[in-house]
Amino acid sequence: MDPLQPTSLGGTATRLLVNKPVVVSGENVGDGEQNESTPSVDVAEVDVTFEGFVGESHSGLTRSSCVRVKKQYPLGTPIRNTRQISIVSVEELQTIASHLNIPSIEPGWLFANLLVEGLPDFSLVPPSSRLVFENGVSLVVDMENAPCRYPGDMIERHHPGVGRFFAKRARGLRGVTAWVEREGRITAGEAFQLHAPVQRKYPHV
Repeated sequence: MDPLQPTSLGGTATRLLVNKPVVVSGENVGDGEQNESTPSVDVAEVDVTFEGFVGESHSGLTRSSCVRVKKQYPLGTPIRNTRQISIVSVEELQTIASHLNIPSIEPGWLFANLLVEGLPDFSLVPPSSRLVFENGVSLVVDMENAPCRYPGDMIERHHPGVGRFFAKRARGLRGVTAWVEREGRITAGEAFQLHAPVQRKYPHV
């Protein structure tokens, strides 16, 4: 059996967003990390290269290692960028908002690049799964995205007193990060299909 199988599951790219890089003296200093001072903004379509979404602060073939991998590398070590694209789902954002007792959460507040709809339990999509879009772009899921404080800071701007609870209430619902396997262009409203690897539990961890 082929190790990577198309499934009957899929969804829609409801919104596309870009978080502009930090620029100092004409130079992009984002280095694969989001600009925490401004939320991501909507675009109707986006060109996708092997570096990620064009014009996005997360893009790049490599990035400097951060606290997420501090047990693997010294901070600032050049590593492969498997966090090119941050993906969240409509359904899970609604759940987080409910947990926080607020009407809604904008994906831009989480510095997300892609808001999808229709794929159940999205944050549980297995690593190495592919999201294959109608027009040919393929994104590889790296892993579940752990909540951090920066989206909480952004939520706090809109709902004072709530942001500090984000990391705890969003656990297991924060979506995934992904990298580009096939280039092309994604348009808002475009459908995709989930291709998932065969799942076997490793018994030693």
